[in-house]
Amino acid sequence: MKKNILEKIKDFETIIILRHVRPDPDAVGSQAAMKVLINSLYPEKAVYLGGENESSLAFLAEMDAVPDHLFSEALIIVCDTANRARIDDQRYEYGKELIKIDHHPIVDEFGTLALIDEQASSTCELLFELFLEAEKEGAELSAELARLLYAGIAADTGRFRFSNTSERTFLAAARLVKEDFSREELYNELYKTSLPLMRLEGYVLSHAEISEAGTGHIFLSKETLEEFQVSPQETSLIINTFSALEGLKAWVFFVEEGDLIRVRLRSKGPKIHKLAETYRGGGHPMASGATVYSWEEAEQLLTELKKMCQSSA
Repeated sequence: MKKNILEKIKDFETIIILRHVRPDPDAVGSQAAMKVLINSLYPEKAVYLGGENESSLAFLAEMDAVPDHLFSEALIIVCDTANRARIDDQRYEYGKELIKIDHHPIVDEFGTLALIDEQASSTCELLFELFLEAEKEGAELSAELARLLYAGIAADTGRFRFSNTSERTFLAAARLVKEDFSREELYNELYKTSLPLMRLEGYVLSHAEISEAGTGHIFLSKETLEEFQVSPQETSLIINTFSALEGLKAWVFFVEEGDLIRVRLRSKGPKIHKLAETYRGGGHPMASGATVYSWEEAEQLLTELKKMCQSSA
Protein backbone atom coordinates (compact mmCIF):
# COMPACT_ATOMS: atom_id res chain seq x y z
CA MET A 1 0.00 0.00 0.00
CA LYS A 2 2.86 2.39 0.77
CA LYS A 3 4.21 1.99 -2.76
CA ASN A 4 0.74 2.57 -4.19
CA ILE A 5 0.38 5.79 -2.21
CA LEU A 6 3.75 7.08 -3.41
CA GLU A 7 2.81 6.23 -6.99
CA LYS A 8 -0.48 8.10 -6.63
CA ILE A 9 1.33 11.16 -5.25
CA LYS A 10 3.58 11.08 -8.30
CA ASP A 11 0.53 11.42 -10.58
CA PHE A 12 -0.75 14.74 -9.15
CA GLU A 13 0.61 18.27 -9.37
CA THR A 14 -1.73 19.64 -6.69
CA ILE A 15 -2.06 17.90 -3.33
CA ILE A 16 -4.17 19.04 -0.38
CA ILE A 17 -3.51 17.47 3.01
CA LEU A 18 -6.21 17.48 5.68
CA ARG A 19 -6.76 16.09 9.21
CA HIS A 20 -9.47 15.99 11.85
CA VAL A 21 -11.29 18.84 13.58
CA ARG A 22 -9.97 19.98 16.99
CA PRO A 23 -6.52 18.64 16.08
CA ASP A 24 -3.89 17.23 18.40
CA PRO A 25 -0.11 17.07 17.78
CA ASP A 26 -0.36 13.77 15.88
CA ALA A 27 -2.97 15.24 13.52
CA VAL A 28 -1.03 18.42 12.71
CA GLY A 29 2.33 16.66 12.91
CA SER A 30 1.34 13.97 10.41
CA GLN A 31 -0.37 16.49 8.14
CA ALA A 32 2.63 18.81 8.04
CA ALA A 33 5.10 15.92 7.85
CA MET A 34 3.33 14.60 4.75
CA LYS A 35 3.84 17.97 3.06
CA VAL A 36 7.54 18.00 3.94
CA LEU A 37 7.93 14.42 2.69
CA ILE A 38 6.21 15.15 -0.63
CA ASN A 39 8.25 18.31 -1.17
CA SER A 40 11.41 16.32 -0.47
CA LEU A 41 10.57 14.05 -3.39
CA TYR A 42 8.88 16.61 -5.63
CA PRO A 43 9.83 20.23 -4.86
CA GLU A 44 7.83 21.43 -7.87
CA LYS A 45 4.46 20.10 -6.67
CA ALA A 46 1.93 22.45 -5.08
CA VAL A 47 1.15 21.05 -1.63
CA TYR A 48 -1.30 22.70 0.77
CA LEU A 49 -2.28 22.18 4.40
CA GLY A 50 -6.04 22.56 4.89
CA GLY A 51 -8.21 23.12 7.93
CA GLU A 52 -8.63 25.68 10.68
CA ASN A 53 -5.52 26.98 12.41
CA GLU A 54 -5.06 25.78 15.97
CA SER A 55 -3.10 28.44 17.84
CA SER A 56 -1.75 26.00 20.45
CA LEU A 57 -0.16 23.93 17.65
CA ALA A 58 1.17 26.78 15.54
CA PHE A 59 4.69 25.80 16.63
CA LEU A 60 4.26 22.70 14.46
CA ALA A 61 2.69 24.24 11.36
CA GLU A 62 0.37 26.96 10.08
CA MET A 63 -2.47 26.05 7.75
CA ASP A 64 -2.80 27.43 4.21
CA ALA A 65 -5.74 29.33 2.78
CA VAL A 66 -6.82 26.88 0.08
CA PRO A 67 -9.15 28.36 -2.59
CA ASP A 68 -12.16 26.32 -3.76
CA HIS A 69 -11.01 25.91 -7.35
CA LEU A 70 -7.92 23.89 -6.39
CA PHE A 71 -9.90 20.93 -5.05
CA SER A 72 -11.33 19.62 -8.31
CA GLU A 73 -7.97 18.59 -9.76
CA ALA A 74 -6.26 17.78 -6.48
CA LEU A 75 -5.26 14.62 -4.68
CA ILE A 76 -6.66 14.82 -1.16
CA ILE A 77 -4.75 13.10 1.64
CA VAL A 78 -6.52 12.82 4.99
CA CYS A 79 -4.33 12.06 8.01
CA ASP A 80 -5.29 10.78 11.46
CA THR A 81 -9.05 10.87 10.85
CA ALA A 82 -11.29 7.84 11.41
CA ASN A 83 -14.47 9.10 9.78
CA ARG A 84 -15.47 11.60 7.11
CA ALA A 85 -17.63 13.70 9.43
CA ARG A 86 -14.51 14.72 11.37
CA ILE A 87 -12.43 15.90 8.40
CA ASP A 88 -11.62 19.56 9.01
CA ASP A 89 -12.59 20.75 5.54
CA GLN A 90 -15.64 19.21 3.98
CA ARG A 91 -14.53 20.42 0.56
CA TYR A 92 -12.53 17.19 0.43
CA GLU A 93 -15.59 15.81 -1.37
CA TYR A 94 -14.65 17.85 -4.45
CA GLY A 95 -11.18 16.34 -4.75
CA LYS A 96 -10.28 14.14 -7.69
CA GLU A 97 -8.98 11.27 -5.53
CA LEU A 98 -8.74 10.60 -1.81
CA ILE A 99 -6.17 8.81 0.35
CA LYS A 100 -6.67 7.97 4.02
CA ILE A 101 -3.74 7.42 6.40
CA ASP A 102 -4.77 6.58 9.95
CA HIS A 103 -4.18 4.46 13.05
CA HIS A 104 -7.68 4.58 14.57
CA PRO A 105 -10.05 1.60 14.56
CA ILE A 106 -12.02 1.55 11.31
CA VAL A 107 -15.46 3.13 11.70
CA ASP A 108 -15.79 4.65 8.23
CA GLU A 109 -14.10 3.21 5.17
CA PHE A 110 -13.24 5.94 2.68
CA GLY A 111 -10.57 6.79 0.15
CA THR A 112 -9.33 5.40 -3.15
CA LEU A 113 -6.34 4.15 -1.16
CA ALA A 114 -6.15 3.64 2.60
CA LEU A 115 -3.13 2.97 4.81
CA ILE A 116 -4.60 1.97 8.18
CA ASP A 117 -2.78 0.23 11.01
CA GLU A 118 -4.48 0.10 14.42
CA GLN A 119 -1.29 -1.30 15.95
CA ALA A 120 0.69 1.84 15.11
CA SER A 121 1.14 4.18 18.07
CA SER A 122 0.27 7.19 15.95
CA THR A 123 -0.26 8.34 12.41
CA CYS A 124 3.19 9.90 12.61
CA GLU A 125 4.65 6.45 13.22
CA LEU A 126 2.87 5.25 10.08
CA LEU A 127 4.25 8.20 8.15
CA PHE A 128 7.76 7.40 9.33
CA GLU A 129 7.32 3.96 7.78
CA LEU A 130 6.01 5.60 4.61
CA PHE A 131 9.16 7.72 4.63
CA LEU A 132 11.31 4.57 4.78
CA GLU A 133 9.65 3.46 1.54
CA ALA A 134 10.04 6.93 0.01
CA GLU A 135 13.69 7.00 1.07
CA LYS A 136 14.34 4.34 -1.56
CA GLU A 137 13.21 6.89 -4.15
CA GLY A 138 15.37 9.71 -2.83
CA ALA A 139 13.37 11.26 0.02
CA GLU A 140 15.51 12.81 2.74
CA LEU A 141 14.92 12.83 6.48
CA SER A 142 15.35 16.51 7.21
CA ALA A 143 15.42 17.95 10.72
CA GLU A 144 11.97 19.44 10.14
CA LEU A 145 10.45 16.14 9.01
CA ALA A 146 12.01 14.41 12.02
CA ARG A 147 10.71 17.11 14.38
CA LEU A 148 7.14 16.82 13.12
CA LEU A 149 7.08 13.02 13.21
CA TYR A 150 8.65 12.88 16.65
CA ALA A 151 6.10 15.39 17.98
CA GLY A 152 3.16 13.24 16.91
CA ILE A 153 4.69 10.02 18.22
CA ALA A 154 5.70 11.55 21.55
CA ALA A 155 2.27 13.13 22.08
CA ASP A 156 0.20 10.07 21.19
CA THR A 157 2.32 7.78 23.37
CA GLY A 158 2.41 10.15 26.34
CA ARG A 159 6.16 10.52 25.88
CA PHE A 160 6.51 6.75 25.35
CA ARG A 161 4.60 5.81 28.54
CA PHE A 162 1.29 4.54 27.13
CA SER A 163 0.59 0.92 26.22
CA ASN A 164 0.52 1.77 22.49
CA THR A 165 4.32 2.26 22.64
CA SER A 166 6.00 -0.69 20.91
CA GLU A 167 9.37 -1.78 19.62
CA ARG A 168 8.59 -0.21 16.25
CA THR A 169 7.81 3.06 18.06
CA PHE A 170 11.23 3.12 19.68
CA LEU A 171 12.92 2.16 16.42
CA ALA A 172 11.24 5.09 14.68
CA ALA A 173 12.17 7.47 17.51
CA ALA A 174 15.78 6.24 17.49
CA ARG A 175 16.11 7.19 13.83
CA LEU A 176 14.34 10.53 14.24
CA VAL A 177 16.44 11.80 17.16
CA LYS A 178 19.57 11.50 15.04
CA GLU A 179 18.43 14.62 13.20
CA ASP A 180 19.22 18.14 14.37
CA PHE A 181 16.12 19.38 16.19
CA SER A 182 15.69 20.33 19.83
CA ARG A 183 13.63 17.83 21.80
CA GLU A 184 13.78 20.19 24.78
CA GLU A 185 12.15 23.01 22.82
CA LEU A 186 9.59 20.62 21.36
CA TYR A 187 8.60 19.27 24.78
CA ASN A 188 8.37 22.80 26.15
CA GLU A 189 5.88 23.69 23.43
CA LEU A 190 3.92 20.44 23.72
CA TYR A 191 3.45 20.65 27.47
CA LYS A 192 3.50 24.35 28.33
CA THR A 193 0.52 25.67 30.24
CA SER A 194 -1.04 28.97 31.26
CA LEU A 195 -1.88 30.27 34.72
CA PRO A 196 -5.67 30.03 34.11
CA LEU A 197 -5.30 26.43 32.93
CA MET A 198 -3.13 25.58 35.91
CA ARG A 199 -5.77 27.00 38.24
CA LEU A 200 -8.48 25.00 36.46
CA GLU A 201 -6.32 21.91 36.96
CA GLY A 202 -6.41 22.62 40.68
CA TYR A 203 -10.20 22.86 40.48
CA VAL A 204 -10.33 19.47 38.73
CA LEU A 205 -8.19 17.86 41.44
CA SER A 206 -10.49 19.31 44.12
CA HIS A 207 -13.81 18.43 42.46
CA ALA A 208 -13.21 15.20 40.55
CA GLU A 209 -15.26 12.27 41.82
CA ILE A 210 -14.00 8.69 41.91
CA SER A 211 -16.34 5.71 42.27
CA GLU A 212 -15.54 2.53 44.19
CA ALA A 213 -15.31 0.74 40.84
CA GLY A 214 -12.47 3.04 39.74
CA THR A 215 -14.36 5.47 37.50
CA GLY A 216 -13.32 9.10 37.65
CA HIS A 217 -15.28 12.05 36.31
CA ILE A 218 -15.52 15.82 36.31
CA PHE A 219 -18.23 18.14 34.99
CA LEU A 220 -16.96 21.43 33.56
CA SER A 221 -19.81 23.82 32.82
CA LYS A 222 -19.71 27.01 30.76
CA GLU A 223 -19.83 29.00 33.98
CA THR A 224 -16.82 27.17 35.41
CA LEU A 225 -14.80 27.67 32.24
CA GLU A 226 -15.72 31.36 32.16
CA GLU A 227 -14.73 31.74 35.81
CA PHE A 228 -11.28 30.31 35.09
CA GLN A 229 -11.02 31.98 31.65
CA VAL A 230 -10.25 28.70 29.91
CA SER A 231 -11.70 27.61 26.55
CA PRO A 232 -13.33 24.19 26.03
CA GLN A 233 -10.52 23.31 23.64
CA GLU A 234 -7.84 24.01 26.25
CA THR A 235 -9.34 21.48 28.66
CA SER A 236 -7.94 18.70 26.48
CA LEU A 237 -4.50 19.65 27.82
CA ILE A 238 -5.40 18.58 31.37
CA ILE A 239 -7.23 15.33 30.59
CA ASN A 240 -4.57 13.34 32.51
CA THR A 241 -4.67 15.53 35.63
CA PHE A 242 -5.59 12.65 37.97
CA SER A 243 -4.62 9.73 35.73
CA ALA A 244 -1.95 8.46 38.16
CA LEU A 245 -4.51 7.97 40.94
CA GLU A 246 -4.25 4.52 42.50
CA GLY A 247 -7.18 2.26 41.61
CA LEU A 248 -8.37 4.42 38.71
CA LYS A 249 -9.57 2.32 35.75
CA ALA A 250 -11.21 4.90 33.49
CA TRP A 251 -12.09 8.57 33.62
CA VAL A 252 -14.13 11.13 31.74
CA PHE A 253 -14.24 14.90 31.35
CA PHE A 254 -17.61 16.43 30.45
CA VAL A 255 -16.97 19.87 28.96
CA GLU A 256 -19.85 22.18 28.06
CA GLU A 257 -19.32 23.95 24.75
CA GLY A 258 -22.13 25.94 23.12
CA ASP A 259 -25.25 23.79 22.88
CA LEU A 260 -23.39 20.50 23.39
CA ILE A 261 -21.14 18.76 25.88
CA ARG A 262 -17.78 17.38 24.77
CA VAL A 263 -16.91 14.02 26.28
CA ARG A 264 -13.26 13.10 26.71
CA LEU A 265 -12.77 9.48 27.72
CA ARG A 266 -9.60 7.76 28.90
CA SER A 267 -8.95 4.25 30.23
CA LYS A 268 -6.31 2.02 31.75
CA GLY A 269 -8.32 -1.16 31.23
CA PRO A 270 -11.87 -1.20 29.84
CA LYS A 271 -12.04 -0.63 26.10
CA ILE A 272 -14.00 2.60 25.77
CA HIS A 273 -14.13 3.27 22.01
CA LYS A 274 -17.35 1.31 21.49
CA LEU A 275 -19.03 3.31 24.26
CA ALA A 276 -17.86 6.50 22.55
CA GLU A 277 -19.31 5.33 19.25
CA THR A 278 -22.77 5.00 20.81
CA TYR A 279 -22.56 8.66 21.81
CA ARG A 280 -21.64 10.21 18.44
CA GLY A 281 -17.92 9.66 18.78
CA GLY A 282 -15.13 7.15 18.59
CA GLY A 283 -11.39 6.79 18.90
CA HIS A 284 -9.01 4.28 20.43
CA PRO A 285 -9.72 1.55 22.99
CA MET A 286 -7.92 3.59 25.67
CA ALA A 287 -8.60 7.16 24.45
CA SER A 288 -11.82 8.31 22.83
CA GLY A 289 -14.16 11.25 22.46
CA ALA A 290 -17.91 11.66 22.17
CA THR A 291 -20.71 14.23 22.27
CA VAL A 292 -23.83 14.49 24.40
CA TYR A 293 -26.49 17.18 24.40
CA SER A 294 -27.63 17.36 28.02
CA TRP A 295 -26.31 16.73 31.52
CA GLU A 296 -28.87 13.94 31.80
CA GLU A 297 -27.32 12.23 28.79
CA ALA A 298 -23.88 12.79 30.36
CA GLU A 299 -25.07 11.00 33.51
CA GLN A 300 -26.32 8.14 31.33
CA LEU A 301 -22.92 7.75 29.68
CA LEU A 302 -21.22 7.93 33.07
CA THR A 303 -23.47 5.16 34.38
CA GLU A 304 -22.46 2.93 31.47
CA LEU A 305 -18.79 3.69 32.06
CA LYS A 306 -19.14 2.77 35.73
CA LYS A 307 -20.70 -0.56 34.76
CA MET A 308 -17.77 -1.24 32.44
CA CYS A 309 -15.32 -0.54 35.26
CA GLN A 310 -17.27 -2.75 37.65
CA SER A 311 -17.10 -5.70 35.26
CA SER A 312 -13.42 -5.06 34.46
CA ALA A 313 -11.02 -7.36 36.26
